[in-house]
Amino acid sequence: MRLLMLLFILLTGVILFYAGLGLPVFGDAHAPAHMHVSDHYIKHAYHDDHTPNIVTVMIADYRSFDTLGETIVVFAAGLACFLLLRGEHRPRRHEPSKEESR
Repeated sequence: MRLLMLLFILLTGVILFYAGLGLPVFGDAHAPAHMHVSDHYIKHAYHDDHTPNIVTVMIADYRSFDTLGETIVVFAAGLACFLLLRGEHRPRRHEPSKEESR
């Protein structure tokens, strides 16, 4: 069973490595994502939102639902930490064991 898991992990690694060979080089200005999408956002940012700051247009307009989702995740994590670390301890009810009840 352990050999089968190791084989599965190695096979997955080989597949991921092979798939990564088809990706463009990091920072390549001629990558497909840099050829059409970013040019459109840069050219139409002011026209779409009438805001001179492109970063604000990207975060608040084009990616607003994604930003809202990230904000909800961070809020939920903060709320969970607050609830876990708030320091309020409830006294536990002592359950008598079988020997104590005799």
